[in-house]
Amino acid sequence: MNPLVGGAVIVLLGSAALMALIRLVRGPSTLDRAVAVDMLLAVMLAAIAAEATLNRHTTTVPVLLALALVGFLGSVSIVRFSAREGSRRARG
Repeated sequence: MNPLVGGAVIVLLGSAALMALIRLVRGPSTLDRAVAVDMLLAVMLAAIAAEATLNRHTTTVPVLLALALVGFLGSVSIVRFSAREGSRRARG
């Protein structure tokens, strides 16, 4: 792959991670922070996939699958927890 493309990928993924970190710090609600954590995980997955593409190896594919599964389970558990908290607050 062209080094220019690799540099552009690094810059774009870095800026996406920076914006997600800003949302994580400044997010007014727990759900905003959960979305920011999901976004950071997606950026990390994209960075690992880009590294595997640049170096032309497939040894990190199981790592990508495991991280994607952990991210999915984490988001589902956060949403379920926040839904329970919302229903408790509504009841009084």
